[in-house]
Amino acid sequence: MAKLSIRDLKVESREVLMRVDFNVPLQDGEITDDTRIAAALPSIKHLLAGGARLVLCSHLGRPKGEPDVRYSLKPAGVRLGELLKHDVSFASDCIGVGAAAKRAALGSGEVLLLENTRFHAGEKANDCEFATALAGNATAFVNDAFGTAHRAHGSTEGVTHHVEVSAMGFLIERELEFLCEKLASPERPFVVILGGAKVSDKIEVITALLEKADCLIIGGAMANTFLHAQGYSMGNSLLEGDKSGLALDILSKAEAKGVRILLPVDTRMTREFKEGAETKVTAPYSEGGEVEDGWEGIDIGDRAIEEFCSEIAAARTIVWNGPMGVFELDSFEKGTKEVAQAVADSGALTIVGGGDSVTAVKKYNLGDSMSFISTGGGASLELLEGKELPGVAALTDI
Repeated sequence: MAKLSIRDLKVESREVLMRVDFNVPLQDGEITDDTRIAAALPSIKHLLAGGARLVLCSHLGRPKGEPDVRYSLKPAGVRLGELLKHDVSFASDCIGVGAAAKRAALGSGEVLLLENTRFHAGEKANDCEFATALAGNATAFVNDAFGTAHRAHGSTEGVTHHVEVSAMGFLIERELEFLCEKLASPERPFVVILGGAKVSDKIEVITALLEKADCLIIGGAMANTFLHAQGYSMGNSLLEGDKSGLALDILSKAEAKGVRILLPVDTRMTREFKEGAETKVTAPYSEGGEVEDGWEGIDIGDRAIEEFCSEIAAARTIVWNGPMGVFELDSFEKGTKEVAQAVADSGALTIVGGGDSVTAVKKYNLGDSMSFISTGGGASLELLEGKELPGVAALTDI
């Protein structure tokens, strides 16, 4: 997308409003994972080095359009100061007299974090009055919150109408590079690995990727729906019984386009959904295997792991979105763990998107082995679907 970049801005002594994604997990007021704060540092440092009077805004959690101390961004401001090794001022509201006074007092190279934008109903409603107040006296806006770029909210889309120029930060620039540019003409074989719970959640991305991919590998509970649609007994497994027609339609379209879809040839199952529970692997479905009554599939089986990993090893471009099973429990993690390792070892261009896939990569310490890890779940899926992201579309064209 030909949009203005943070690199193109002259910010000396200008007030710059920057949308960041500080929607971090909190436990008892303490941040348990600061990845999203760290991801914003390159853009923040660039603007401060350029002499900007920098104002940061973000949402956190799902407050109901009013202040809720449980979702205060104050801990994020403290952590940002520690990571930046730089003083970070904090405003107890994102709009209003107090916030405006703190913004006016900023000097060049200074930074202020505003309180949670979702403490106001006007944020999610993309209310013009709220967006105008949030823009304040800023003459430039930088969006570096890719994870919210698929939402037309006050702090992502609305503010762009009340500043002179709007640019993408380094984080969004990199997301667009990998999810758009590098997948426009991917090196082949191009393999897509999809997991997660529901076929219905991924139908649009599957449809879009059937136009590009050479092979789709499908695991997780969504694979159960495909197997059920083909007539295999899936016991008590999580699946979408009403989506059999949809699953069969996808398989038919893939065959017509010459795209191979790999489903698990066997499944790891359990009778108890808990750590340490007994598990066993079905016989291959082609040999009469099934998930027995009273058992549920919680991971791909050993032969499926072997087949999937062999396909991954031959790939030159890989997109991975969604785990192969319930990897959060060590007893059920084998499929996801081995697929993650195969992706890391493939030597291909590897793009990991979706919260659970990213969590798995971190769990197995494989982040440094991946080409790119997307910071946006819904946003990355919508880009892969070919949709326009409101938070990107609203930025200044070049």
